Amino acid sequence: MTEGEAAPPADSDAPEAAAPAALAQWTKSDRQIRREADLRRRARRSTSIATASTIVVATAVVVAVTASPGWPRVQEAFFNPSQFAAAFPDVWRGFLLNVKIFLIAELLILIIGLVVALVRTLRSPVFFPLRAAAVFYTDVFRGIPTILLIYLIGFGIPALELQGAPNDPVTLGIIALVLSYGAYVAEVFRSGIESVHPSQRAAARSLALSHGQTMRYVVVPQAVRRVIPPLLNDFVSLQKDTALVSVLGPLEALRQASIHASSTFNYAPYLCAALLFIALTVPMARLTDHLAARTARRQMAGGHL
Repeated sequence: MTEGEAAPPADSDAPEAAAPAALAQWTKSDRQIRREADLRRRARRSTSIATASTIVVATAVVVAVTASPGWPRVQEAFFNPSQFAAAFPDVWRGFLLNVKIFLIAELLILIIGLVVALVRTLRSPVFFPLRAAAVFYTDVFRGIPTILLIYLIGFGIPALELQGAPNDPVTLGIIALVLSYGAYVAEVFRSGIESVHPSQRAAARSLALSHGQTMRYVVVPQAVRRVIPPLLNDFVSLQKDTALVSVLGPLEALRQASIHASSTFNYAPYLCAALLFIALTVPMARLTDHLAARTARRQMAGGHL
């Protein structure tokens, strides 16, 4: 380099360029390779054992059931393919009514449950009558069995002969389900709200947020995310309990199955209805387990919900 000639600028990206090259040359040690191979071997062994044990247990159950003295009668009464096929169209139409009841009730339950939970968080003395009414509602309707509440609402409201009161059995069944499950969901929401650390409220109030703004923007969003798994559990139960509305007379899945069973003296229609409910509730249950496990992993890792 001649005198006066500017020195070439230092390559500031040299360390960054060298880092990928070093990573590309990195290879696993023999110990790491043996460890990963051992883990894969253990995983395959566990899977094989679990599969074999499942097959053995399932085979034992099938053999025990089919070898029982009453199996031919049970097979004819519950597993008759012709009766199953004959009842399926009507049971399917009834099951669609169950799904309709479930969707309408679920939306109303979420609204009522959240409102009741928010009312119970009010601390001002002027709201004491509302808090007392919310406590009375949750205590009473959680204490009444759902089937009994359906009877009380389904036959009690029409008996009052009030002008404008609903008489449709589907509507009355939805009202009963909403009242029953709304009380449970309100307590789920309240537990989620109370699980939010008080420092969150204090920080929001220090920013001059009102109580309503604090609940809307800070507390409720965190509480809702925390209570999603238990809410889904309640809705799995709600989907099954829509069958209880059959006592009021709507032609839902259980009622349709009962009509076919009473006319043919065969219980395959009940099995048809059960399989339809299983087909809907099992995916919901697995989703609930997935969300609960993800929440647990986040808590173990110290993450935010």
